[in-house]
Amino acid sequence: MNIELIKLTTEYREQLFEMLTEWKNDIIENHTDMSPWKIWVNDFHNLEYYIENLDTKENDENGWVPDTTLFCFDKDRNIFVGAVNIRHVLNDALLKTGGHIGDGIRPSERRKGYATAMISLALDECKKFGIKRVLMTCNKNNIGSAKSITNNGGILENEIEIDGHIEQRYWIQL
Repeated sequence: MNIELIKLTTEYREQLFEMLTEWKNDIIENHTDMSPWKIWVNDFHNLEYYIENLDTKENDENGWVPDTTLFCFDKDRNIFVGAVNIRHVLNDALLKTGGHIGDGIRPSERRKGYATAMISLALDECKKFGIKRVLMTCNKNNIGSAKSITNNGGILENEIEIDGHIEQRYWIQL
């Protein structure tokens, strides 16, 4: 597995469109998770606007905190396999659910070990932002997500009920 996390540029138009089109079709057909939510906030077809508005620079009135979105690039296959959104700080809502890292793997690349590897790279990025203790959350039914978090040192703190489902909260000490 030869992957890296990269900032999106127009150079990766084809890889982005291919991944997000596949992912969007899966969301529509199978009602799958849209994590990380940040990659869906704007229409990716307007790529320049999408790139310009992908990251939040400072807290805003909508509850967004400063964040960085990175795409997981498989260098051997020249494709995007997933994405992470790293929140530099937590507000009250993110402390409850959401945490520091939102992550997702495109449907055709799931169950191949990418999530565990991508989270490891995201944790390295968290260190660069000065984050010493990372909160990650996932739905209790998402066994794959829980496994990728625990594979990276995640320790379950608790479970909370939100909108009728159980959310698990894990901490990773860096």
